[in-house]
Amino acid sequence: MSTTSAKMINAAELARVRQAKFAQRKRLNQLALTLSLLAMAFGVFWLIWILWETIRLGLGGMSLALFSDMTPPPNEAGGIANAIFGSLVMVGLATFVGTPIGVMAGIYLAEYDARGWLANTTRFVNDILLSAPSIVIGLFVYTVVVARFKSFSGFAGVVALALIVIPVVIRTTENMLTLVPASLREAAYALGTPKWKVISLVTLRAARAGVITGVLLAVARIAGETAPLLFTALNNQFWNADLSKPMASLPVTIFKFAMSPYENWQQLAWAGVFLITVAVLGLNILARFLTRQK
Repeated sequence: MSTTSAKMINAAELARVRQAKFAQRKRLNQLALTLSLLAMAFGVFWLIWILWETIRLGLGGMSLALFSDMTPPPNEAGGIANAIFGSLVMVGLATFVGTPIGVMAGIYLAEYDARGWLANTTRFVNDILLSAPSIVIGLFVYTVVVARFKSFSGFAGVVALALIVIPVVIRTTENMLTLVPASLREAAYALGTPKWKVISLVTLRAARAGVITGVLLAVARIAGETAPLLFTALNNQFWNADLSKPMASLPVTIFKFAMSPYENWQQLAWAGVFLITVAVLGLNILARFLTRQK
């Protein structure tokens, strides 16, 4: 009888210990959840405030002249058509140059030499480029291109932006191709398909949505870069389609106008901020939509 009582007491004590540990874990879980919600609310608060100020001040500067007129003199009406055109040209050309290089390098890392010394070195350099501040890339292009040709130019801006696009596309392409099941490749090889056809018609098609998403995210990143363009393309208050000369861009124009004491320039700066925000938001939504569909 005493043995049975002792076992019952031990069982009751064990149950109390378990209950106490469960209550402690529950309290810690609630504390962690509360801190997470507070952190999320803190971030969302600033995000909503920034978006609200951008919409409130940016919509006031929206007009047809914004897309048709060039940079105006202080305290006069005008637009930033030259800056919009310059940004579209440089971002478009940088994407055109950087995307094929990034995709081909990603294919090599995922399909041809996943564990070789060259692949490991490429990944290491790519990680450095991904984490490097954009101003460092701008200063590098300034030294290599601008200082050598002794002139700021849109071409130098394209090179700087392309160097930012390439590592993003490389990382995304490699990751997406790695996620493609090996059974798809094996099935294609079993049919006698050469490797280049397996890559172009099987693996790339399977990873198409992810690769396109990476390209769109890279475009969204370079659309708002200011520091590289300050060292390379500089700025131009007139309309210019010659890449060998300084070229206006939205980020640099926003920086210049926002720091000015003139009210019309400040209003144009907020309108430019609104345009970039809408463009980046649209690209991110498109990227998420493509990923969700696949």
